[in-house]
Amino acid sequence: MGRMRPGARLRKVARALEQVDLRGNGTDALLVTQPADVRYLCGFTGSNAALMLPSGRRGLQATLFTDGRYTTQAAREVDGAAVVIAQKPVVLAAIEFALGEGVNCCGFDPASTTVAAWEGMRGAIAAKKRRSWFTPVSGLLEGLREVKDEVEQEQMRAAAALGCRLFDGVLEHMEAGTTEMEVALALEYMARLQGAERMAFETIVAGGERSAMPHARATNAKLPRRGFVTLDFGVVLDGYCSDMTRTVHMGAIRAEEREVYEAVLDAQEAGVAAVCGGVEVGAVDEAARSVLRARGFEEYFTHSTGHGVGMEIHEGPRIGKKQVGKLKAGMVITIEPGAYLPGKFGVRIEDTVLVTRTGCEVLTPSTKALIEL
Repeated sequence: MGRMRPGARLRKVARALEQVDLRGNGTDALLVTQPADVRYLCGFTGSNAALMLPSGRRGLQATLFTDGRYTTQAAREVDGAAVVIAQKPVVLAAIEFALGEGVNCCGFDPASTTVAAWEGMRGAIAAKKRRSWFTPVSGLLEGLREVKDEVEQEQMRAAAALGCRLFDGVLEHMEAGTTEMEVALALEYMARLQGAERMAFETIVAGGERSAMPHARATNAKLPRRGFVTLDFGVVLDGYCSDMTRTVHMGAIRAEEREVYEAVLDAQEAGVAAVCGGVEVGAVDEAARSVLRARGFEEYFTHSTGHGVGMEIHEGPRIGKKQVGKLKAGMVITIEPGAYLPGKFGVRIEDTVLVTRTGCEVLTPSTKALIEL
């Protein structure tokens, strides 16, 4: 896999661009504007940037365009690219630079380009060149980012380990009558104290009947004296996300609740056991889903089994029953089956795992045994 700094990723993408030849005359450069892609390629974390990345055959240096607010920050963070402090919108400055360097065909990512941004990009090109100068390049960076190098793997282990510590710590704040919001705030406060940049997504704390809502957000509802509470949360640490879910029970558990919990736990562990480099993503979904089917709870499993995680909380691949493609060693994915009984309760258990050639490494090893508080 190897250790790869952001500047080395620039060179890797430049070489990959040499193979992109959608118009028969090659793609000279790639315009990168999505913040996570910019950070992945050159390390810059500012909110306003455009990276112009020439293909390997051009012999030009990658150049990052940002504004004067980030002069010092860009000098400290950017690896492998020149920095230009633009006096105009950064995308326009990047396009003018490329035109001046003789770039004849520039790729862009249509998935991260809004209609408004596209119109602005087209407006920077003379009418006679507009139809031939831009070309959509889909999936190039997404595919590279799916497989994490050793540096990224270390960063994701650290982010996941922080998540596990937060789960252990937040249990002390959970008692009947405490609000979901209070639990979420306690968790998020601990996260910041321990170095998290921010939460990876809006923290989910859902108690009682609300645990049957897969994406319920924390509210001022009080934790029940008796019933499930689902906690789904993640942090961003050094640019990489963690993601984990645990469902705990307040008070003594009833037979039906235990039955569902054990079914979800067995499904989740079956999904984890199915993960391995070379395995079809649909097979991993089926490994988890089939357990719930056999227990009579498949109809209550209403989402896919998992997704990729990295610099963004949702990346490729998606682990679902209608998805195609194979897992690769170095991918980091979630396994998160659940069962949601409307008006009653729900259970979800989620781990983040690193795919290896022979199986997987669980990055979130906090206990999944039933906890009764």
